Parts: sequence; C-alpha cells; structure tokens
Amino acid sequence: MQRVTDLFASTNSPVQGCLQKMAASLPRHQDEQVVYHLRAGEHRVALNERIGTPMRLSWSGAIACTHCGRATKKSFAQGYCYPCFKRLAQCDTCIMKPETCHYYQGTCREPAWGEAHCFQPHIVYLANSSGLKVGITRKTQMPTRWLDQGAIQALPMLEVNTRQQSGFVEMLFKEQVADRTNWRAMLKGDVESLDLRAERDRLLSVLAGGLAQLRSVHGEDAIRTLDEAPLQFHYPVAAFPRKVVSHNFDKQPQVEGILQGVKGQYLMFDTGVINLRKFTGYEISVD
Repeated sequence: MQRVTDLFASTNSPVQGCLQKMAASLPRHQDEQVVYHLRAGEHRVALNERIGTPMRLSWSGAIACTHCGRATKKSFAQGYCYPCFKRLAQCDTCIMKPETCHYYQGTCREPAWGEAHCFQPHIVYLANSSGLKVGITRKTQMPTRWLDQGAIQALPMLEVNTRQQSGFVEMLFKEQVADRTNWRAMLKGDVESLDLRAERDRLLSVLAGGLAQLRSVHGEDAIRTLDEAPLQFHYPVAAFPRKVVSHNFDKQPQVEGILQGVKGQYLMFDTGVINLRKFTGYEISVD
C-alpha cells in the first residue's frame, strides 16, 4: 500500500487510495476553523472548501494493513491485519489501558517501540467534546488528539514522565469525571462551553490526596502541575444533524450526499455521518 505524501488533489479530480486518519490542523487564527484533509493513498483532499457540495466515497472491497501493506479481509484496531494486530505493541491492550503496562515484566511486544513511545512525556488533560472529560496523550500529540475527538475546548492539566504514569493519574481522575466522549452529542453540536480552569482547580483540590500518594511512589517531579491557558476549536460545519445516522462501508460500500461538515474524524453528510478513522486501510475512491 502506498503511503500518504503531500500530493494534493484538486477539488474536482476523483482520487483513489487506502484511507488514512484525516489530517486536522489548527488555523492561523484561533477564531478560524480547523483545517481538514482527507487522506486516500498518496492523495490529500482539502475538505473545508467542499462544505456544501456533493461528495461520494466508494469502497472497492479491498482493505490493506496500514503497517505492513498486505491485503486483509478484515481490519483490526482501525487498520491492521490480524498478524500485525497480535504482534505490534501499538495494538496491545496496554495502549488503551496504560496503567496495565507490562514493560517492566519483560513481556512488552516491542521493547524498542515502547521506549520510544511510552517512555516519553505525557499530558493529562481536560477536554469538552460532549461535556467534561479527562484524557491522556503524548505531549507531541497536542493538539491533534483534541481535534480527533471533536473537542471544542481543551486544557493541559498535568505532565508526567511515562504513559503508565498517565494511566495511574487518569484512573484517579476517572473517579470524578468521565473519560469518554458521547460521539452522538458531539456531532449534534449542542455542547455548552465550560470553565475548564475552574474545573481543573476543583479536581486538583478534590484529588490532592491521591496525587500526593502517586508522587510518593513515582517521585515528586514525576507528576507536574501545568498552568496553561485553555484552547478553543471551531470546526467547518455548515449544519449539524438533528438525528445522527451512521454510514458503514461494510454494509453500504457507497456513501454520498451533500457534505455539511467535518468534526473529529467524522464526515457529516445530509444523508448521515461516517467515522473515517474506523475504516482506515479501506481502499476508496473520492469524487
């Protein structure tokens, strides 16, 4: 499978390739909209300029593993063939539950990968996608993580030394706040702004004892409180759906309609929505 490059497709030219996660980037000015590109094979299709116009995505029936490129009948963990899903550290359960990291037990699937990705600074943050939530991300993944979730606000709260430590901290905060996004509410657009600074201060106060205990185990400098300004994000959406209906390539290989918006990893058509990240590796044509 060809990798994504910076070859940009013109607005009207049909393109074909295997889906990658949509590229989302911050605009030049904070009050402008997040900039999206659909990535299909070697092509990048600018989406902001296509809001309000007809668009059709057609799946050929082929799927390629995003890691090794081999053909696969089924995609696992958003884009992997089964052998890669079972072999790669990035597909292990500890990625979703970092507090279960087993590197120190000598059973990490790929120790070198773990050292490069998990033993790096991580951020524990508050975000507002469908309401207040807590989450974690590698420091280098800000703000991509929040854009992928469709967050309208985000606030870095704590910085830790490793992914496992971020998992321990997140578990503590999950006693007080959710860690998941209600994707249907996120797509309907009826999310009220929150005072994230006030929520941060409240949570840090309530959980001060638990944080002190974690610091006593991992070191005082292992969990550092941040004093960052909250960020706000605006998405290219002309109209939010009143009722969220999902498209699925496995059931309906052709998806088309008027593109009404892009938020998170979802395309929003007048006929329904589709989570493109779910179909990573699917070979599609776009016109």
